[in-house]
Amino acid sequence: MEIVVGWDWADDHHDVVVQDRPGHTLWVGQVNQTRDALEALEAQLVAWAQHVRTDVHVVIETSQGLVVDWLSTTGFWVYPVNPKVSDARRKPSGAKTDRLDAAILARLGWYERDQLRPLRPTDEDWVELRQLTRIDEDLTQQMTRLSNQLTAALKSYYPQVLAAFAEINRPVALAFLAAWPDPVEARNIALSDLITWLRQHRYARAAQEAPRIWSALQQRALEASPGKRRAQMWAVRAWVAQLQALQTEQRALRKHLEKLFLANPDADLWTSVPGVGVTLGARLLAGFGPDRDRFERAEAAQALAGTSPVLYQSGKLKRVHMRRACDKHFRATVHQFAFSSLSHCPWARQYYEQYRSRGHGHHAALRALGNVWLRIVFRMWKTGQHYDESRFLADRAQHAS
Repeated sequence: MEIVVGWDWADDHHDVVVQDRPGHTLWVGQVNQTRDALEALEAQLVAWAQHVRTDVHVVIETSQGLVVDWLSTTGFWVYPVNPKVSDARRKPSGAKTDRLDAAILARLGWYERDQLRPLRPTDEDWVELRQLTRIDEDLTQQMTRLSNQLTAALKSYYPQVLAAFAEINRPVALAFLAAWPDPVEARNIALSDLITWLRQHRYARAAQEAPRIWSALQQRALEASPGKRRAQMWAVRAWVAQLQALQTEQRALRKHLEKLFLANPDADLWTSVPGVGVTLGARLLAGFGPDRDRFERAEAAQALAGTSPVLYQSGKLKRVHMRRACDKHFRATVHQFAFSSLSHCPWARQYYEQYRSRGHGHHAALRALGNVWLRIVFRMWKTGQHYDESRFLADRAQHAS
């Protein structure tokens, strides 16, 4: 007997509606997020389905979390959906409760199941790679925020060091700030000591660059009050320590990510694309995945990456706007990929310049270029064929004619 379960996800508990036919509810209740509670529900669902696990269809309002991981081991059909799907099916009154959302999800399981995509078993190495690429991006964003805070603090009391080091978040600059966070002490460094210190930290062309750095530190700039200087030094030491720790962890993470990526059978496929190295290739692999049936058409990948525009038309009003409902990590990957291709692929640069010449901005042009690239790499991913620029240019010329 078929059982459909509408499952509204929450942080500490879950509202569940179980139906054995459309509109007929077998059970409604809340389930705590504990192993015992979930296994008790699993046993009851199996009993209702007359011990045929594949007759249980669970529609749940998330694709992430421990509950989804657990459901994937039960043998049930699991259909993760975006919360906006249930939002669009609420009554005009706008009434909303967790239990009502669970009932809406159950209704989806009966009437729109053919439009839902079931959760499939995944390769754990790919799951790890996908998670690591997202963690790597998050670490980069955190370091950017900390670098901005560090720069703002240095401008307020120590502008000389910003002139001495062009990139304040480089390891050697952070090490210098850790050793000399006080501009007064930095002015007392002897040139010979600075040369020795730079060589110890493997600074390129230390003997040639040391006089420039030393002169920048000796500049007489406007000075902060002693109280403000002492206070800002605490902030600088804290941000420097955090940046150094994050950089150390990111270097180790990227080494492990490189091993995972190069061990994947699709690694050569992605690195055959101009401008794609290990890090970007790993992110593209994470976006597409190993399951060739995940995307049926290129348009699905384009929508997920947010590169395809959205058309809005009502009466005489007609406009096109940027797609915002997408996978933000995948969108950032395609954006970076399109930008990287500008210096490695002549036709990509030409396409970008033509788009800009029509009055579009930099990011809009990169989205449009990314949209074109996604069609190319989608076909590569589907067929397993490496990038062949001559074939692409020939196909484009034939299409244009």
